[in-house]
Amino acid sequence: MTIVNFTPWTALLGGFLIGGGALLLLIVGGRIAGISGIVAGIGTQPDKGWRIAFVAGLVLVPFVLFGTGLAEVPSLERFSVFKLMLAGLLVGIGTRLGNGCTSGHGICGMGRFSPRSIVATLVFIAAGIATVTLLGLGG
Repeated sequence: MTIVNFTPWTALLGGFLIGGGALLLLIVGGRIAGISGIVAGIGTQPDKGWRIAFVAGLVLVPFVLFGTGLAEVPSLERFSVFKLMLAGLLVGIGTRLGNGCTSGHGICGMGRFSPRSIVATLVFIAAGIATVTLLGLGG
């Protein structure tokens, strides 16, 4: 198997930025940076401003990076719109069933040594490995 696009330094920087951002939100705002909780709170919590800004950043930053050429857009041509919508729906269902998303459990929950998040993250990883193996996507 050949490793393609192995970028340890950019991956390390990205992980540092994500972890640092989650830590900053926890220390300064007392909030957990789980995306599903932030998005759900836009409709149910009185503190909408920071939530909207957070989600807007998640949506707008990729457009800036791709638009300026600082990042490359992978082609989605080989996937049907139906498959992409189904994948999004399944992620949403899994997020609801798992009481949080991968970012909430994997970054924030594991950082707080939450037993529920540790188990959830192990399940996410096992499911990802099984999916890649069964579908032959590993290379």
